[in-house]
Amino acid sequence: MTASTEPDVATLSFEQARDELVRVVAELEQGAPTLEHSLSLWERGEALAARCDEWLVGARRRLDEARPAADTPGAAR
Repeated sequence: MTASTEPDVATLSFEQARDELVRVVAELEQGAPTLEHSLSLWERGEALAARCDEWLVGARRRLDEARPAADTPGAAR
């Protein structure tokens, strides 16, 4: 995939971002043909990791909101 055909990171689901991040890391580990390509991969990987983190923070927030108030420390029972 080239930069012009890669989907916008902000539109990716957690699974899509994670899978692409795995691909980017594997490509970096193999060694990119140029420094510029390596930098491009690194930047994409950072953006993908941030997107995964957004999803995980959102999931944590949803779980915390779904717990009954009685499960929180100090709540009256």
